[in-house]
Amino acid sequence: MARDNNRAPRRVEDDGLVKKLIAVNRVTKVVKGGRNMRFAALVVVGDGAGKVGYAMGKANEVPEAIEKATQRAKRSMVKISVLGTTIPHEVIGKFNRGSILMMPASEGTGVIAGGPVRSVMAAVGIKDIRTKSHGSNNPINMVKAAVEGLKELRTAEEVAAVRGKTVDEIKA
Repeated sequence: MARDNNRAPRRVEDDGLVKKLIAVNRVTKVVKGGRNMRFAALVVVGDGAGKVGYAMGKANEVPEAIEKATQRAKRSMVKISVLGTTIPHEVIGKFNRGSILMMPASEGTGVIAGGPVRSVMAAVGIKDIRTKSHGSNNPINMVKAAVEGLKELRTAEEVAAVRGKTVDEIKA
């Protein structure tokens, strides 16, 4: 592995974000001269307080792919409505053939989720939730379905503000 001396030294940054590497895929492209190996990394980034983003990064080396994905994920962060340590209501996130059912849980339940969805919940800062994955178990589709579902969440205050009513009128 040759070292590229034209680059500036890597700066380690501590921006307070939770960064989770979900998957690394080795991709091969067959060309006239042989096979070209590249790597694709899926990363989830969150602030642990209701913001999350995810992205794919592709490069010739794994660390470069992870760095590219992390930078893209930071730029794609979205705000998620959370209620304490859980979510405000039940929601189903769908992407392609994958769907994730997310249900609020009482305090102390913990994160009941598998693999990629667990990492998304950790990045958002949700500590109590129950989830069930249906359909695709591809990590990319699972992450996208989980984030799509989380984007649909609304607290009672947000719904009341949109409708121009009070929270008591909404709950009645």
